[in-house]
This record gives sequence, structure tokens and C-alpha cells, in this order.
Amino acid sequence: MFRSLDAFCDRLSESAVSQVIQTTEWVIPTVQTVHILAVAAVLSSILLVNLRFIGLRGQNQSIAVVTARYVPIVWYGLPILLATGATLIIAEPSRSLQNPVFVLKMALVLLAAGATLAYRIPLRRDPGFWDCSASRRRLAGVLACLTMPLWVAIVFAGRWIAYVQSH
Repeated sequence: MFRSLDAFCDRLSESAVSQVIQTTEWVIPTVQTVHILAVAAVLSSILLVNLRFIGLRGQNQSIAVVTARYVPIVWYGLPILLATGATLIIAEPSRSLQNPVFVLKMALVLLAAGATLAYRIPLRRDPGFWDCSASRRRLAGVLACLTMPLWVAIVFAGRWIAYVQSH
């Protein structure tokens, strides 16, 4: 399997698109900047929603109002992260695709996005779902306490990719 991945990474890094990204001086810093800004937007939005779930901020607004305001930023930010991340991978495929921290980061992204959906879906059926009972408010707080560390771990994993050597 690793030989196939090695071969794929070699072919990708030798492709015309990868060569342009690698040799055009401004591309990688620009893409990294957009990636970091998108991470900040997503993380900030998740933080604001989670603070409402925990009851530390925005108690004068329903959870439905707060999630309607901030969760779309997450869903708009994720495709930007996908596009910028893919560009960085194309530039240096071996650095990411063969790195166990990258694999961890992608698993965490899937988990965090799923958790975000888990609290957003019930609101589509019933905007008062999380506000209607004490047990649901507690569950919302638990979800917030579980998802925030996931998103923070994604940021840490993203930084560690540069410092962990692939096989």
C-alpha cells in the first residue's frame, strides 16, 4: 500500500499543477494565509455556538438563533479549507498524505463536522429543540464540551504536520 501511495505522491508532485504551485513564489503563502483565516472563522463560529450551548454567552437569544447566525460560517468555511488544503497537498503530497498526523487531522475533521451536524439537525425540525427542557440544555452543553476540543485538536494537528516526519 505504501508503495502505491509513494508512487501516487511522486506522480502528483511531478505534475504540472504541482510544479506551478511549487515554483510560483506567492502561491503557497497566499493559500496558507487563506487557510488560516478560514480556520479562524470556523473555530470562532464554533466557539460562539458552544459558549451559547454552555450558557456562558448569548443567553438572551435562543440556541436556534445563535446557530442560524454562526453555523453557516462553518459550512462556508469548510469548502474553503478543503480547496486550500488540497492546493497545499498538491504542492507537497508526501508531506501530508504520508503523514500520520494528517490522517489524524482528517479523522478529527470528520468527527467534528458530524458533531456539528448532530446539534444542527434537530433545530431544522424544531427551532426550540435545545431550549425546551433542562435535560436537552445539559445535552447541548455536553456536545459543546466535546466538540470544542475536537476543533482545537484539528488546529494542533494541522500545525504538527510540519514537524512530524512521514514514513
